[in-house]
Amino acid sequence: MDWTRYGEEGIRIVFGKAINADVHEEVRQYYFFLKSLDLQEIIDIIPSFTSCIIYFNSRLTSFSTLVSLLKEKEKGLPQTQIPAPVTHTIPVMYGGQYGPDIEFVCSYSGLTADEVIEIHVSTVYTVFAVGFLPGFPYLGTLDKRLFVPRLETPRLKVNEGSVGIAQLQTGIYSFESPGGWRIIGKTDVKLFDYTEAPYSLLKIGDRVRFVPL
Repeated sequence: MDWTRYGEEGIRIVFGKAINADVHEEVRQYYFFLKSLDLQEIIDIIPSFTSCIIYFNSRLTSFSTLVSLLKEKEKGLPQTQIPAPVTHTIPVMYGGQYGPDIEFVCSYSGLTADEVIEIHVSTVYTVFAVGFLPGFPYLGTLDKRLFVPRLETPRLKVNEGSVGIAQLQTGIYSFESPGGWRIIGKTDVKLFDYTEAPYSLLKIGDRVRFVPL
């Protein structure tokens, strides 16, 4: 692992350079290990594809002190209880008004719309990270046949529930927002509910299976 300072009150721990299942599992294990410590010095922990960001309270600790403390506590890492991944089935309406970019995906890839949908639903995706919007899942990895670039100019408005793809990722817009991913479908599944804990339907390590309607 590589520990570096991340701003005034942050620590970045890098577990690898490649986006793959092994690195993801290291990130996931360390994330739940950090949460299990329940340290008052730590304000927030943000796991991503290959790293974890720790935001700490500089009135209670410093970068060097917290790094030393965590490295000492790593002895308990193997005994950390990691929650079992949950597999979620997400029904999706593909194409037409729900997936305005599916024609672009077809022209870029040389596939038909039915082939695009078939390929997209044939993978059980891993939630590598949650962010950008509350509850927005970054899902991977996408079949290389569906690789497409992001929009050159992001849309100012992408509807809640829109299912997008970009490069080797797919994701679901948990709220209406601007966005630059290619939209191929839409789901009515609610991904984030601020009125009821744990608020986000999906968490890091969960699995997502798309089903066409």
